[in-house]
Amino acid sequence: MTQHSAMVDGPRISSVRRRGESALIPVLLAGLVGVLLWSVTSGRYPVPLDHVLAILVSRFVDVTPIWTSTELVVVEVVRLPRVLMAAMAGAGLALSGAVLQGLFRNPLVGPQTIGAASGAALGGVVAILFLGFGLGVQVGAFVGAALALIAVLAIHRSDGLSPILSLVLAGVVVSAFCAALVGLVTYVADPETKLPGIVFWLLGSFAAASWTKLGLISVCTVLAGIVMLGMRWRINVLSLGDEDARSLGVNPARDRLILITATCLAISAQVAVSGTIGWVGLVIPNLARMIVGADHRRLLPVATLMGAIFLVVADTLSRDLTAAEIPVGIVTAIVGTPIFAYLLRRNAASKAP
Repeated sequence: MTQHSAMVDGPRISSVRRRGESALIPVLLAGLVGVLLWSVTSGRYPVPLDHVLAILVSRFVDVTPIWTSTELVVVEVVRLPRVLMAAMAGAGLALSGAVLQGLFRNPLVGPQTIGAASGAALGGVVAILFLGFGLGVQVGAFVGAALALIAVLAIHRSDGLSPILSLVLAGVVVSAFCAALVGLVTYVADPETKLPGIVFWLLGSFAAASWTKLGLISVCTVLAGIVMLGMRWRINVLSLGDEDARSLGVNPARDRLILITATCLAISAQVAVSGTIGWVGLVIPNLARMIVGADHRRLLPVATLMGAIFLVVADTLSRDLTAAEIPVGIVTAIVGTPIFAYLLRRNAASKAP
């Protein structure tokens, strides 16, 4: 290839890539709608797609009922709030993970590895122990996630270690400490009244989904998402380092505090309504980054939609694969662990001389 042809083909290839990336959002939106409908129709009591669509349309216009009363209950009371909760949770976790990775300039950071999810779980179980299930769980999960992140940042020091390794180790320490305290809470919890609910909640499941819980996670996730997506260009600047960010007119400390607060809100909302669900906030942002690159203006929307799709699929499989429902946290761990191992190996290989 001559130099002239390379100069001509370069912009052409870049233009084709931009068009492909711009088409990715509509494709992911269509995929999300598809998996939502598939999840609502599938299960131990299958509901035909045309019946599901008729039930949904009947909320807005008058249609002739073609569904049975049982199908109406299954769709409106059981499955619809569940699949929408799974989509909201997946979107919030993936978006939060992508933001945390950008803030700390570390692709191996996520709600699990940095201790936020463990802190939220600790705050949640303490709230359940003393206050029972309710709004207190959301408040406790938020406070726990925030305190865990503060502890990680306080412990995090380079001290001869690479910044990435230091941050991950700080997250491991905080997560282990929170896990120990969660174990202590479950040990002292009343085995007749409190313990069964705590254990079921910790496993991570959408089986107890309701419209009330959907409203809670939707409000928190949408508010946090507006903040994170609205500041996505600032994350690009923050990822350059504090000195460069200040030179470009950005206040790193203020913006980082706002974004970390937003991630805590999204993570704690998910933990409050469905327990601890791992790997979504770590794996999905990395997969999205492999597709669209590190520009957070494109990365965050793509990761959000991919997270929603992934968790809806995982939740559907968790309730349909076996006669007894598998906690969705187990499914995400089975899928996420080997992918995380691959990412670790890939990260190490990229730094090898």
